[in-house]
Parts: sequence; structure tokens; C-alpha cells
Amino acid sequence: MADLDFVHVFEPPSDPNAPILLMLHGTGGNEQDLLSLAGILAPAAGVLSARGKVLERGMPRFFRRLSEGVFDVEDLKFRTGELADFLLAAATHYGFDVGRLVAVGFSNGANIAAALLLLKPDVLSGAILLRAMVPLSVDPPSAMQYANAASSLRAALPADLRPAFTVSINTGLRWSEQAGLEWRDVDMLAGFITAIRVTHGAPA
Repeated sequence: MADLDFVHVFEPPSDPNAPILLMLHGTGGNEQDLLSLAGILAPAAGVLSARGKVLERGMPRFFRRLSEGVFDVEDLKFRTGELADFLLAAATHYGFDVGRLVAVGFSNGANIAAALLLLKPDVLSGAILLRAMVPLSVDPPSAMQYANAASSLRAALPADLRPAFTVSINTGLRWSEQAGLEWRDVDMLAGFITAIRVTHGAPA
């Protein structure tokens, strides 16, 4: 079994049915950076926040890059496997189901979270990716994996944001477009929503 060999913070959930948010920082961050965001996204959730092991000019990252926007793919694959092993060990050590893990990653953290979804899909139920890139090319996830990820993400959100998330994921509407909806725009019987296209919050 892998050791808990990442510097990390773990906070158990206050609700036993809540997810465990895996917080993954960007370049130059650490395991403390995103803790406040976790409290905003899902106050009752548990938190597992890890620090990347790779240093770039003294700044922690989760994997190496060759230049700006050019990833060291072999190192990315290795570090993804290393992080997946840590998550399995943490689940055993702290006594939670790894299927409850939802990653929240920013920039470099979002990229390794995406790599986990692509290469090690069994260790995450979903992810929120902020300022992410497509880290590598693999076979696309199955429809079941997409559905499971959407369900986990919805459950991790505060209750008042879940309806907007459901509409977004099923229609592609941005939240700014949803904000302009009125009841006359929604045909419940036909299953149609009529939306005015908006740009930066204003009608286009």
C-alpha cells in the first residue's frame, strides 16, 4: 500500500453523506490555498488538500512542464499514478469511500485532476476544473462516467445552485443566460426553454 507521501490536510465531513473535496492548487500554491473555497462550495463536505511534489523555480506543482503550456507527458502520467495511489491510501487511512472524492483543481491542479479522470477514473467521482487545459489524449469517458460525474458534482453544490447546474449541463446554457429567463420562456409540457443569447451578462 502506498504511503501518505504528499504533504496534505484532511478535514472529515460534518455530514456523513457529503462528498470529500480533493483540493488541488495551481503553480506556486500549497495545500492551504483552496481550503476557503471548499467551505464555500460545500460546507458539509470533507476536504483532502494535497501539495504538489514537483518544484519549478521553487514553486510547487503536480507535474513538470517543458515550457509554458507544454507538458512533460511522461512525467504527467507518472505523477497521476502517484497521486492516485496517495488517494487510495488516504481513503484507507482516513476511512472514507474513494468513490466520494470530487476534485476541485485550479490551473496546474485542474490539469492533474483532468488527468486523473482520464487515466484513473476509478479514484474520482467527478471534478470541478478551473482554468484547465486538456492535458493529454486518451479514449473519451463513457456515457456512464459522464453521468456519474455530473451526479457527484450536483451533490457537491449548495442546494440553491443545483437547479442552475442541472439546466446548464442538460442545455448548455450559461448561468448568465439562465439569469435572464422568465417563466414565459419555459414550456414545461413541451420540454423547451427559449433563451436570449447574452454576452458578458447583456443581450447580444
